Amino acid sequence: MKRLVAGVVLGASLATVALIVARVVVPGRKELELDVYVLSVGAMALLAAIMATRRAFPVEEGSGLADALEREPRTPVRPPELERTERMLSMAATTAFDLHFRLRPVLREVAEQRLADRRGLRLDSGDPRVEEVCGEDLWEVVRPDREAPDHRFLPGLAPAALHRVLERLEAIE
Repeated sequence: MKRLVAGVVLGASLATVALIVARVVVPGRKELELDVYVLSVGAMALLAAIMATRRAFPVEEGSGLADALEREPRTPVRPPELERTERMLSMAATTAFDLHFRLRPVLREVAEQRLADRRGLRLDSGDPRVEEVCGEDLWEVVRPDREAPDHRFLPGLAPAALHRVLERLEAIE
């Protein structure tokens, strides 16, 4: 702050010396010389006031409004249907009950739709081509005469067999 005041005093002193020199060199223009003097000293005072204000209230990097309007990054959310399907697949690998009553209806629905769209076949028609198109692993799960398991807690399909079933289902063309 002392430095700022010293700068203003020095500037005003230089302006005063310039006014005196101008009065001595060109004595007939008093009003113009005085106007220039007042404007220059006023400009220095205004500049000093602005600098003092900026020092007293420094500018922050971001405004509060900009911070409030900024959205927080969203964490990616897994679709609930994907989580449900993953859970269904893991349960089907665990127990025969879950394989038969939870996963099998979904696999039948997908197989029925794919067979109808791509081959013009119906899953429950009894046509031998349906079994041929489905393949042994998939047919064992989706065939219409598949019996429900006698014991709920018998093991379901092994993960490798489940993978083969899903690959075969995707391969229906």
